[in-house]
Amino acid sequence: MPIVEADPWRAQYFTAISCPDDVVIPTDDELAYQRYPQHRWIYNKLLICETQGLDNAPHDIMPGQFPVFSKPIYNMRGMGCGGKMIESPEQFRAAVQPGHMWMPLLCGEHVSSDAAVIDGEAVWWRHTIGKSLEQGMFDHWIVLEESRPEIEEYCGAWLRRHFKGYSGCVNIETIGGKIIEAHLRFADQWPDLYGPGWLDAVVALYAEGRWRYNDEARRTGYSVVLFGAHGPRYRKPDPSAVSEFLAWHDVSSIQLTFHQEKAPELHSMPPGGFRLAIVNCWDLQTGLRVRERLAALFNEKAVQGSTFKVQGSSWPGIEL
Repeated sequence: MPIVEADPWRAQYFTAISCPDDVVIPTDDELAYQRYPQHRWIYNKLLICETQGLDNAPHDIMPGQFPVFSKPIYNMRGMGCGGKMIESPEQFRAAVQPGHMWMPLLCGEHVSSDAAVIDGEAVWWRHTIGKSLEQGMFDHWIVLEESRPEIEEYCGAWLRRHFKGYSGCVNIETIGGKIIEAHLRFADQWPDLYGPGWLDAVVALYAEGRWRYNDEARRTGYSVVLFGAHGPRYRKPDPSAVSEFLAWHDVSSIQLTFHQEKAPELHSMPPGGFRLAIVNCWDLQTGLRVRERLAALFNEKAVQGSTFKVQGSSWPGIEL
């Protein structure tokens, strides 16, 4: 399975996909960084700002105005680790740390966009928006049926200028139409929601440098997230109990998104909570109901005192 997936809960999307042995398709940033040395600068967020003319600097340099957004210059683990808003010079002096940077605090819609790229030219796009919670968490993501022409034009021109010679997938995150970070891979949280045959088209992109995918049947999908509190050491529910939900109409897949044998503090997680599960589905209300049921299963399995952050839920024992 040369589609290389570091997270075992996402291997389910790739095991049935045929891929030549000599073709390697990264789904994580560490491998992508190693495989594409000419383009690995994409992971330097100072350069992401520089190539767009956005004000930025390492933490050693005081911003000229506030607020700003602070984050690591490199973050290969994702999940928004280390990111925060800084509102004053006093806060900035207290927050200064090596390896971090600041940039403008952007406003507007936060969009995650996947693109298929041939020699720096984007030939396919799909966009996802998130409903955010506090402290870096997301309640759910919406994989949009519709396009975002302004993002495709702006990011397409950026790719054209800087990624001549690159063919493969790219994930770009924007706020208010400006790029905040980018990755030499696609978002591996919801490839099942892009539609049948999409992963086969990805294999052909990497193996043959062509893109053939009939995307006329695309529809809106949802990726619903269950967060628990930081602190407890969670145990996964019985697989048979979880698999029952896969039979529900409009449920596409379920991920249990942590290593049970690994200490919680060794996982890369946002400040607000510990991600336990993701439900990919075609109907949001169905996904929310499955999330409630999963939260109940985790309540039975988790250590005493754990709580769950499930927005809008009335399930007993769940923190609202």
